[in-house]
Amino acid sequence: MRYPAWKYVLIIFVLTLSTIYALPSLYPDEHAVQISGAKAGTLIDQSILNKAEQSLQQSKIATHNNSFTNNAALLRVDNAESQLKAQEVLRQSLGDNYVVALNLAPTTPEWLQKLGAKPMKLGLDLRGGVHFLLEVDMDKAISQRLETSAADLRQQLRSNNIAFNQLNLNNNQITVRFADNDDRSKAMDFLRRNGNEYTQQALASSDGSILNLTYSEAKRQEIETYAVEQNLTTLRNRINELGVAEALVQRQGSNRIVVDLPGVQDTAEAKRVLGRTANLEFRLVADQNDQVIDQYTGQYNGQAIPAGTELFAYQSLDSGKQLLLNRQRILTGERVQDARSGFSQDSGGAEVNITLDNAGGKLMTDATRNAQQKRMAVLFIENKQKISYVTDPKTGTQTEVRTPYTESVVINAATIQAVLGSSFRITGLDSPQEASELALMLRAGALAAPMYFVEERVVGPSLGQENIDKGILSTEVGFILVAIWMIVFFRLFGIIANVALICNLAMILAIMSLIGSSLTLPGIAGIVITIGMAVDANVLICERIREEIRWGASPKQAIVAGYDRAYNTIFDSNLTTFIVALILFAIGTGPIKGFAVTLMIGIVCSMFTAITVTRAIVQLIYGKRRNLKKLSI
Repeated sequence: MRYPAWKYVLIIFVLTLSTIYALPSLYPDEHAVQISGAKAGTLIDQSILNKAEQSLQQSKIATHNNSFTNNAALLRVDNAESQLKAQEVLRQSLGDNYVVALNLAPTTPEWLQKLGAKPMKLGLDLRGGVHFLLEVDMDKAISQRLETSAADLRQQLRSNNIAFNQLNLNNNQITVRFADNDDRSKAMDFLRRNGNEYTQQALASSDGSILNLTYSEAKRQEIETYAVEQNLTTLRNRINELGVAEALVQRQGSNRIVVDLPGVQDTAEAKRVLGRTANLEFRLVADQNDQVIDQYTGQYNGQAIPAGTELFAYQSLDSGKQLLLNRQRILTGERVQDARSGFSQDSGGAEVNITLDNAGGKLMTDATRNAQQKRMAVLFIENKQKISYVTDPKTGTQTEVRTPYTESVVINAATIQAVLGSSFRITGLDSPQEASELALMLRAGALAAPMYFVEERVVGPSLGQENIDKGILSTEVGFILVAIWMIVFFRLFGIIANVALICNLAMILAIMSLIGSSLTLPGIAGIVITIGMAVDANVLICERIREEIRWGASPKQAIVAGYDRAYNTIFDSNLTTFIVALILFAIGTGPIKGFAVTLMIGIVCSMFTAITVTRAIVQLIYGKRRNLKKLSI
């Protein structure tokens, strides 16, 4: 009866590591509010924390153990009620430049945090989480689509030799002026033959004929449905990029989207990225830029802005510099297929490397073929909301007022040295964090329309605390009954099997914490099945040892033969179960994936503990005995 020393070393290493990374799950989290910048590059320093603490003290909200983490301030409060009050106070005192989000602060000891040990995440059904309700701006969705339609219509009329004097877009209505009724009739017939997506209104005027175009009701519904569905897809992609596990994103009503994040993870970052309606436009710098912009100060000199051009802030809103761009866009961020942040080899600054789809690459090539030595600008457009508070003079109650507005900044303007294709880079970004966030949003896809937060609150477990308590109680009772049964039937070998079960649970908790997987109620079911399978393996081993003793083998021979001959049966049964769990994970969604993950992890851990760990313990107890006559089995 011999056992290799390296196996003892492996067991000690694995169990020590499992204990360390399972320990944080024993420490409960505290309620907290998290403050981070509205932009990824905003610095959160001690002055912001001091201002927040003063505001909370004035409102008589106690905080403790306030700290910084990942460029964010974390203020811990006593309970959920204080948490909601603190969020409202800080939102009013800090303003729109900061995101104040609900969070849970870990109480894990510092020495465990330094080792990278974190508590295991719990799903929405077990712990609850944070609930966001976002509203899609349908008016903006219509106006954005009309801008594209107006540009396309202008090109179509010219391509089909239909003369018109002027085409304008105002108040979600396209107005086309013609020289006479004949030209207008040609345009109306053309539109009817090609989709008929407009409601047409013909008007007479002193200087010609007018045709007003608005989207038909069917077209409006199509655009609104697309806006919500596209935003749903984009939100799911952004959440996946953030690494938030087991999140719930679904439509509510005609124009609202619900996002539930389990366990109240880094909600400040999630809130900033989810609600950020940002897009890029690539335009050429206008030929008249040097006439309109002072070449020394970079500021607008007051001359009339030429038709077909627009004036935008350059580099940042606060720089005072401006740039004159052509109104016509080369392409938008919707054509971006992939985006990765990095650092420029030339300047060392942050950059985003962009890959366009085939259509986008062709548009870029066509636009830059005859534009060499001209400058191309990257326009960053972001839809925001300004939040203000109006106090009712009679009741003294405050009402939150949200005012939408758009920020447009030229973040880069570079000279075109050669014809560009599907791959190029954007430089001139403020920070690596800003580059990383911009790449994330472009990679996840553009939002079809702006969205605004309507509601944010903490939600309790979706299954109800009573059901959760019953589920946990049934697991505990099952574990205890299995442990008693093993001791009664297999005595010392049953105790050894129970020790292996405890090690098995510690390993499962540690692995799930390390990979960031969320534990759900189906996941608990997977753990319970794992316990049964681990015990089943030890039952097979113990019964095999008993058979060897009945056939006349010595105790030590029976131990060796029992483990060796039971191994193939245990391995085959666990392998088939693992394959089924893998299939469930591949084709399942939500709770099914949670069940499959814990089952796969549990199978691997049970193979290690039920065979390797128990064999090592048996070796330590019986291996050194020379005159061994009987086993406690």
